[in-house]
Amino acid sequence: MAARGKAFMASLSGTSLEYYDFAVYGTASALVFPQLFFPGNDPLTGLLLAFTTFAVGYVSRPVGGFVFGRLGDTLGRKRVLVTTLLLIGAATVLIGLLPTYATIGVTAPIALVLLRFAQGVGVGGEWGSAVLLSGEFGDPRRRGFWSSAAQIGPPAGNLLANGVFAVLAAALTTDQLLSWGWRVAFLLSALLVAFGLWIRLTLEDTPVFRALQETGSTSATPIREVLRTQPRGLVAAILSRLGPDVAYSLLTVFVLSYATRSGGFGRAEVLSAVLVGSALQLGLVPAFGALSDRWNRRLVSLVAVVGIGVWVFVLFPAAASGSFGLLLLGVVVGLALHAMAYGPQAAFITEQFSPRLRSTGSSLGYTVAGVLGGALAPLLLTSLQADLGWAAAAVYVAVACVLSAVGLALGRDHDPREDEELAAAAPAARTQTGP
Repeated sequence: MAARGKAFMASLSGTSLEYYDFAVYGTASALVFPQLFFPGNDPLTGLLLAFTTFAVGYVSRPVGGFVFGRLGDTLGRKRVLVTTLLLIGAATVLIGLLPTYATIGVTAPIALVLLRFAQGVGVGGEWGSAVLLSGEFGDPRRRGFWSSAAQIGPPAGNLLANGVFAVLAAALTTDQLLSWGWRVAFLLSALLVAFGLWIRLTLEDTPVFRALQETGSTSATPIREVLRTQPRGLVAAILSRLGPDVAYSLLTVFVLSYATRSGGFGRAEVLSAVLVGSALQLGLVPAFGALSDRWNRRLVSLVAVVGIGVWVFVLFPAAASGSFGLLLLGVVVGLALHAMAYGPQAAFITEQFSPRLRSTGSSLGYTVAGVLGGALAPLLLTSLQADLGWAAAAVYVAVACVLSAVGLALGRDHDPREDEELAAAAPAARTQTGP
């Protein structure tokens, strides 16, 4: 149990720190980057350009998924997790040191895009191995709960990122925030990454990967094998993420700009609403992960994506109402429904692939869905709302949820015997080969 608990905490803490880095960029894209790196006469154009660089972090995720997902199945989960943490931490600190457009001109947004790309590569490589770190140390019959450790990372990271920006927005004037305050949020990453490395370097690799090595069952070409032998699982993994991904971008990134522009809220008020919802997710994500171990995992997720698809038509009017109570209700309920979909998601995705291909398959499914869902969401939401009104943006979210329902229908239910049979085979392999 000690090893399970340590793996759970390592997965949770490391992923939280990486998603802090990723989330702090999203918050800055909505609040400060349009003025600092994309100045112009049209605020909407600046916002769209800032969200474009936000999207780069999702577009680059498949690079991390391809590279590090494969390495997770060939070299091990632990090595991947140390490398990805260093990569995203370095990129985030460099963003905090980056001169703005006023100082170095067009070089500033170009450098920002490159560093955002590096962030995305790190996050894309992180998720697959982080999920397996806790999931493969835990009981395969309770994988929903154990795998949720990595799923707590995004709301925890978002809570940290928005919390830092909320404090900065409340303590500083707008000029101070735009001048130097925003850099504090990025530079804090150095301390967080050091803490995450300390935890991860003390771990050994997962029992499942060690059993794969002992039985000679690792794959030499995992990407090719996933595409050739398990395409249905890959499609199910990709589609199942679309609705929750789009909803999360709406509830944690787009709402920051929409509520300030359409509802007349201050930055601190919107950040506070997101903070409350993210704090509740810290408990709801593992709770719904555990619930999916008792009930059918696909059914729990289906109820959640249907709920998101309906609630989005409440969220937009609430965010534009000018009432903080309605804004808070809209965001909190939305993030609670997201937690219901997100808690079981890690287990569902990893269970679509055999143990020898889990890192590769999970990473590909996660990162490709990120491009189709989270990367495009802030851009499409902004454009649709500006051109056609909030109802068109809400329909976009609802359609993404319908596609997720299709993915859940295509997926398979979990079979814990795969891990149990592999664990039983490993001692036999040791006996045959000798000490």
